[in-house]
Order: sequence, then C-alpha cells, then structure tokens
Amino acid sequence: MNSQAFLDIAPDVQHAIATGRAVVALESTIISHGMPYPQNVATALQVEEEVRQHGAVPATIAIINGRLKAGLSHGDIEQLGRAGHAVTKVSRRDIPFIVARGGLGATTVAATMVIAAMAGIRVFATGGIGGVHRGAQESFDVSADLQELAQTPVAVVCAGAKSILDLRLTLEYLETHGVPVVGYQTDALPAFFTRDSAFSVDYRLDTPGEIAAVLKAKWAMGLQGGMVVANPIPAQFAMPLAAIDQAIEQALQEAKQQGIAGKASTPFLLARVNALTGGDSLASNIQLVLNNARLGAAIAVAYQSL
Repeated sequence: MNSQAFLDIAPDVQHAIATGRAVVALESTIISHGMPYPQNVATALQVEEEVRQHGAVPATIAIINGRLKAGLSHGDIEQLGRAGHAVTKVSRRDIPFIVARGGLGATTVAATMVIAAMAGIRVFATGGIGGVHRGAQESFDVSADLQELAQTPVAVVCAGAKSILDLRLTLEYLETHGVPVVGYQTDALPAFFTRDSAFSVDYRLDTPGEIAAVLKAKWAMGLQGGMVVANPIPAQFAMPLAAIDQAIEQALQEAKQQGIAGKASTPFLLARVNALTGGDSLASNIQLVLNNARLGAAIAVAYQSL
C-alpha cells in the first residue's frame, strides 16, 4: 500500500509543494513535552508565524486520530498542548502502533523526518537533535534521531545537539554514518543553550544559499540521508556555560537516582535544567527555536530557487 494513504497534507502545505514554494517542517514533541500549557501552544504558533514571515510555509507534523499530518490546524495544536505528557512521544518505531490504534502522537526529530520525507518536505527546523547519551558505553542509549539522519533525506536546522548529551560521541556516530554537520556562520558545534562547545563542525557555510547548493548536490547524486545544520543560539539569549553545566550535572545525577532512562530522560532533564536555572533555559529554548525557524525558511527558499 502507498504510504500516502496514511498521510494528510494540509491544503496550504499541499498548494506550496505543488507550486514549488518553500516549506519548512516543524516537530510536535516540543508542544506536548517541551514546555507547559499554554506557553507551548503560543510558542508553536509563534514558530509557524516566524516561518511565514521569512517566505516559507510551515508544516507542523504530528499524528492526529491515527492520521499522519503534515500541517496542523490551530485546533490540532491546542489539543496537543492541552494533553501535554498524556500524548505519546513518537519516534520511527512507534508510528505504526499509534496509527493502528487511531491515537494521538507528538513526533520527535526522527518521526518528523519520516513524515516530512513522505510529504516531500526537505527542510526541517527544530530546537536540538537527540544524540548519544552520557554513559552510553554502558546503557547503549543512542537517540533514533541519529540513524534517521543517516537514511532520510531531510536537512535538520537545529542549535546543535542538546547539551545534556555526550557531544563527542554524537559527532563520532554521525561521522560513521556519513551525516555531515554544517556550522552556520560558525566553526564550533553549538551546544543548544550555548553558542559553542569544545568540538568543531565538519564544514562551515555562511549563507543559506551555500547550504541549499550542498543539499541539492548531495541528493542529486543519490547520496542518502540528511544533514545537520547547526545554528548557534543568538548571543543575547545564550546562557553562561558554567551555569548550564552545573544544572545539567545536577539533573543527570537526579535522573540516575530516580532510574529515569530511555525516551523519558530528555523531557525530564530539560524540565529539571529549566527549574534549576529559574526558567532561564526555557526562555533561551524558545528563542533558539525561533532562530532556527528563520534559518530553516531561508534555506528552504534558497533550495526551491535552485
């Protein structure tokens, strides 16, 4: 059966794809699991508007009543926001189960990439990608986002990998699987809340047009997989490295003591870091997502013009 039979593309997104206009995919885990209601709904709508203001059509992605959705209504976003953690957090492995039972699912980076690719959307803006968790040598806790980047042709614009992760091992994994990590106007890998880390990106590109040209060449040659476009948080919203490191270390200790692991770990750690920083990390999180939406739109516009 054709995968399109399971997919509903919103009319404005369908029209944009049909007429060669730029479209930017957006994930929905940030709505249900990323922040409290009603701030989550307001932020989701603000991110969509940011994409529109910069010349592209937003396609927020989720599973609603068992249907894969590329483009949500305000009602859909409100439903995800109100339900919060009661919504299933969906990665690639979870999609058929939520579809089969007609359920409600918020898509992670991996699941958003899957559905975006089905819809023919090539650029996706999010906060930060998942990666190799600290202590993965024992736990083997590696985000499915990384394997998705290795096989699915979608560029992911993000503020690097979440700083709660092992950044060195995350970069090693991406290199092994042939996923390029591009720094937008930076030589250093951004670490989500901070503008840089101790690690370098594979390539630095300084304009959306350069990034679009590389994407075009990669996919035209039949090279599979996506690309990480690492876009540093704007300087005025970045957090002091010492403060964020201290909060992360404490949150990691608490997660270990409480036996929190797997897909529950990232929402727990981000919530604890937010609490430990007095809400500063949530404010930074919102600003970096908006910044990624702007760059995602610019890359999508440049890509469509090629």
